[in-house]
Amino acid sequence: MKKKHRMSHDFEDIRPYTDAEIPAAMKRIAENEYFPALCKFVFPEKKLSEIQELLRSCENIYDFQADVMHLFNKQVIAQTINRFTFNGSHYLDPRKNYLYVSNHRDIVLDASLLQSALLDEGFRTTEITFGSNLMNLQLVVDIGKSNKMFKVIRGGSPREFYNNSIHLSEYIRFTLTQKGESVWIAQRNGRTKDGNDVTDQGIIKMFCMSSRDDLVKSVSPLNIVPVAVSYQWEPCDALKTKELYLLKTGTKYSKNNDEDLTSILTGITQQKGNVNFSICKPLDEEEYTAFAHDSSNKFYSNMARLINERIYDNYKLWNTNYIAHDLRSGANSFIAYYTPEEKDQFVQRYHSILNQIDGDKYIISSIFLGIYANPVDQCFLRKH
Repeated sequence: MKKKHRMSHDFEDIRPYTDAEIPAAMKRIAENEYFPALCKFVFPEKKLSEIQELLRSCENIYDFQADVMHLFNKQVIAQTINRFTFNGSHYLDPRKNYLYVSNHRDIVLDASLLQSALLDEGFRTTEITFGSNLMNLQLVVDIGKSNKMFKVIRGGSPREFYNNSIHLSEYIRFTLTQKGESVWIAQRNGRTKDGNDVTDQGIIKMFCMSSRDDLVKSVSPLNIVPVAVSYQWEPCDALKTKELYLLKTGTKYSKNNDEDLTSILTGITQQKGNVNFSICKPLDEEEYTAFAHDSSNKFYSNMARLINERIYDNYKLWNTNYIAHDLRSGANSFIAYYTPEEKDQFVQRYHSILNQIDGDKYIISSIFLGIYANPVDQCFLRKH
């Protein structure tokens, strides 16, 4: 008989801030040396003193999210997005808590924009996973933990990784079933950089680590809802292309201390064109009961496949995706989905990236076009 795993409920090392901790956090944010530069980026039309006063007026998490982060997201949309669309909220029941499993293209905005969309639709925001590698600056820690972000501990030995995975699994289950909050998590560790959104079955395994007796009963209370996020212009496309090129050509690649912060700021400030978020139909217990008698690994892979299929079916393809696919193939298979002017705009961006990165231009070209073209293979061609 399996030994039943008991939750510790001791999550001080990873949890977000509580309402009681918000006033002190707001004071630290307002007085942080980096805050004026951040305000200039995000709120160019407002005085620093206005934003500092707004922060000091926040007494709890809801105040910070509704009055500050919501304003931040609206500014990002106004300044860098032509059209933001959100659909699928009819699948959600405001009385339920959900585990939103999303494809991941931007470090901050994938989760942040979802929070604003949920608020606008009358739903509660979610708690958000946030890698420990991103929590180096106190400003980032304070903003993140005030915004219901909890820490995912990265790195360590295999034993430490295993223990941290159990700890994370316990916290997610505790948050959903006892704390009364929803949770956002990416479908894999780190952003999708090559345009291929694939759910890591290890994520499903992690979900089940806090309740192992019956896999179906383990995942059922989590109310898993896939989320499909698509950007017309990929956040950090140049940075992703360079990183993938270095990895592909065997060049030793290691992040510098400021690289994550650079990616965060680039993702926020870069023009993104149109952006779509789709809430997919929640996974149904009847669907995964069908493979309840499979091996554990097969169960995890089938669950990952279900999430992938939901995301692919609801992913919004843009003209940039079709243009890149035609450029890569040398054909005009999708010429009906874009205009000559749109193609010229994309080609200009394409040549700009090629000129920015030193190295084999054929490989760089293949990587850059793949970021935009691969979703066509996943989403369009899979259904035709």
